[in-house]
Amino acid sequence: MIQTYRTEKRPFRLVKFFTFSSLVVMFTATIALSAINTHWVKRILQQKNEEYAHLLVENLNHQVFLQFIIPVVLKYGKVQLREKDQYTRMNRVIRSTIHSFNVEMVNIYDLKNIISYSLDKDRIGKKQPIGTGYDKAVENQSTSNLVRTGNFLQLLLGIPNTTKIVTFAPLRAEKPLSAISGPVLGVMEIVQDVSRDYSKIFKLQLLIITSCTFIMGSLFFVLRFVVKQGEIIIEKRAEERLRLEEKLQRAEHLSAIGEMTAGVSHEIRNPLGIIKSSAELLQKKMTRLKESTTIVDIILEESIRLNNIIGDFLDFARPMTPDLKPCSIENLIEKNLHFIAQQAQEKKIIFNKQVQGEIPLIMGDSNRLYQAFLNILLNALQATPPEKTILIILCADKTHVHLTIQDEGRGIDPEDLKKIWTPFFTTKELGTGLGLGIVKNIIESHRGNIHISNAQPAGTRVDIALPITEA
Repeated sequence: MIQTYRTEKRPFRLVKFFTFSSLVVMFTATIALSAINTHWVKRILQQKNEEYAHLLVENLNHQVFLQFIIPVVLKYGKVQLREKDQYTRMNRVIRSTIHSFNVEMVNIYDLKNIISYSLDKDRIGKKQPIGTGYDKAVENQSTSNLVRTGNFLQLLLGIPNTTKIVTFAPLRAEKPLSAISGPVLGVMEIVQDVSRDYSKIFKLQLLIITSCTFIMGSLFFVLRFVVKQGEIIIEKRAEERLRLEEKLQRAEHLSAIGEMTAGVSHEIRNPLGIIKSSAELLQKKMTRLKESTTIVDIILEESIRLNNIIGDFLDFARPMTPDLKPCSIENLIEKNLHFIAQQAQEKKIIFNKQVQGEIPLIMGDSNRLYQAFLNILLNALQATPPEKTILIILCADKTHVHLTIQDEGRGIDPEDLKKIWTPFFTTKELGTGLGLGIVKNIIESHRGNIHISNAQPAGTRVDIALPITEA
């Protein structure tokens, strides 16, 4: 039975595993796709910025050549940016050209790699470290590079402090009414700060990842909830199947006991009846002869006890078919208490009976219920020390009548508490171990339930619930 339960539970464990694995794969794929898309966006943005920079370089080359080089050569004969007038004119031409454009720095190098002009005056006259950008510009080729600054972690996560595009392009002479195609006069370096654009891309990527995380997390919890509910359902079904199998085994066991009991009782009761009747005749004869002996009394007493044991076997083994009629639980308890009043008085035990509210009638077999309640009360009476109290509480709700019987004995050992419903299990020297089994059969035949537990601080508590059914 246990193996069946584990086998049925394994598919749900597999479902949980595949659910979690699928979500991890989906989340990883989403992050990877987001990174690829972001890379594409950055690449497109870089290409657009490079194209923009080349157009700006051509425009700047055109303006410098027409508005500075030609007028200065005509007026002064040669270009000398050391002269204040020439520098001021160059500065005015360049600043007016790059006005409203996102340009951070403009440097113009001569063919000796010396900065002839810069928006930063401190750089004028200094050499630029020779690199591929400058060399290619001297060879009449324009290049653009993406430059990022920041620590290792910032560069790894794609959130640098600054992101700039550095463009090197040749400064060339122009021919009238034609494209720029003259000789290389120098090299222009343009630096564009595109940190804001890349910051927007990073925020977009972060938004995508956050949204995907939220969606995947929500999906995971929904699937986890569905799987958990399915697991609960399968567990309940497995438990129900276990209970049914236990009931089936118990029924088969009881059936075997019933068949055995029927055969044994048939074989025993006939000679037992002869022994009992013979003992009764012998007892009468001894009485007439006025001779006293305890042997006959012992034979008669033990034959009666043996007959009761056989009766317990039959009551436990045969199916319970109660004769349902309207009956009062309160009246049955009163009859039980009246029957055992003498025994309670001998032990000086008090019955504290509490009836809470009006107790409705139920459909039940009075004789069977009387037998069940009497068995429980006798057990409580035997377990309760002298001069103690047995509590009896009777109440009702909309669907059931509830009966509680609680003694002040030593209670039941936890190990024995697990075995109290096992047939033939008893802690009494003269018990058969069938009393509580008979009680449970009676209560369950009335579609009720019984629960036995240890009371606090001491004693045993029996709770019985019987359904209220209209006559």
